[in-house]
Amino acid sequence: MPEISFEFFPAKTEDGAVSLLKTAQTLAEFDPRFMSVTYGAGGSTQGRTLATLCDMAKCVSVPLAGHLTCVGASKGEVDDVARSFWDAGIRHIVALRGDPRPVDGKAQRFEPHPQGYRNAAELVSGLKKIAPFEISVAAYPETHPEALSPEADLDNLKRKFDAGADRAITQFFFDADIFLRFRDRLSAAHITKPVIPGILPLSSAVQAWKFAAMCGASIPEELRVLYGDLDKSPAVRARISAILADRLCQKLVAEEVGHFHFYTLNQAVPCSALSLLLRHGKVPSSLE
Repeated sequence: MPEISFEFFPAKTEDGAVSLLKTAQTLAEFDPRFMSVTYGAGGSTQGRTLATLCDMAKCVSVPLAGHLTCVGASKGEVDDVARSFWDAGIRHIVALRGDPRPVDGKAQRFEPHPQGYRNAAELVSGLKKIAPFEISVAAYPETHPEALSPEADLDNLKRKFDAGADRAITQFFFDADIFLRFRDRLSAAHITKPVIPGILPLSSAVQAWKFAAMCGASIPEELRVLYGDLDKSPAVRARISAILADRLCQKLVAEEVGHFHFYTLNQAVPCSALSLLLRHGKVPSSLE
């Protein structure tokens, strides 16, 4: 079975926090390489990110990673958060530039804090001076929406690796060839550190399309058509989503991809199904 890892976001309510821990316990049974917890836009979940990690550490025996951004904070403030992660036993950070909080529902352009880290590469370099963190960074198979060009985006990824990042995790995509072409470009650019494909099981098409619009992920037209009415049929949607996500992963497995990072949206069933299918090695004929 390929290696897997799971990503969660901090819950907003007590009931959500209880549900999140149950989901983490369920997915921990698949022996993931690590589990990560996100850091909200503008650092909006800073306290809840660390609290979630500490709560998870009490109920799962899995390496944990905390996301950290440099939006709206000085270097000193960001460094203090990193130290609090280390003091809590978190040895892995997913280091991201991050995005400002939306205003009136509209995305805002990133502006570095006057005394802050200007980008993710600077953040990685700063973190390495604080402690010997394991560090993951972001990669964009279809190019970051703000990048001047695909080549400039790859140069930015190289800077993050040169600063000390251990691996990159990609934004999600819906076509295996997108990742495979990206991998070819990485090879041509002499980028040799691991780049892990991020996989988003389609538990909600409406939500997925919204995320895709924000991060520049393309959506195949046939996928839009297929999911047109499936949000009204959750049982059918879950079945189809597991099969399609597994087919995506199996195509990548056939191309010697050995690690997948699953965006869980704090739900156990989609990623449990996908993990079981990966362990099985193919979709059981009874599900076809």
